[in-house]
Amino acid sequence: MKKLFLLLLAVPVLSFTARSQGNIPFWKEVQSLKQKDSLSFPAPGQTLFIGSSSFTLWKDASDYFPKHKILNRAFGGSTLLDMIRFRYDVLFPYQPKQIVLYCGENDFASSDTVTVAMVVQRFTTFYSLLRARYPKTPFLYVSMKPSPSRAHLLEKYKEANGQIAAFLRNEKRAAYADVYSKMLKDDGSPMDDIFLQDRLHMNAKGYAIWKKVLEPLLKK
Repeated sequence: MKKLFLLLLAVPVLSFTARSQGNIPFWKEVQSLKQKDSLSFPAPGQTLFIGSSSFTLWKDASDYFPKHKILNRAFGGSTLLDMIRFRYDVLFPYQPKQIVLYCGENDFASSDTVTVAMVVQRFTTFYSLLRARYPKTPFLYVSMKPSPSRAHLLEKYKEANGQIAAFLRNEKRAAYADVYSKMLKDDGSPMDDIFLQDRLHMNAKGYAIWKKVLEPLLKK
């Protein structure tokens, strides 16, 4: 609990001035999502996708999972700290059937000083907050992917993925989706033809891999 309190202290409190000036990272993106909700609030019982741009750009996710109603509230290049900061905006307002998170890559990319221990602690803090609000809602974490443009971070991704997977194995109504290993060639390097030109985000072939991994883990 002490670690949770200390990490929450590191997340800036949104003052009225900061809110009005939009100085908080991803403030405008989150307000846009809230505007959508104000026009037509999402029905309960949907599968909530939250996290960073790999979900944000999956605009046709519903086509990949026609048996599920997908509510996508991911935004930008967000980090786990952003997930904690904006939990009242993109997580807590809904009554989801299942919560699916893709986040963590950008935490490492934000600074060379960010360690595996820091990212895993951020994840467990977020998970604790999620569980306080949704004690029985199924949760699925999608592993950090092997983005070729971030080759220097792949060892950190692998280690953090492993620790998060181990943590979730001891949690009820929680699961881990390993997309990392499914996106590698036989020699262990990332596949060449599943990414866009930025070598960070995925094309349809990449998302097809995700569909195959995620579909058995999504609650019907």
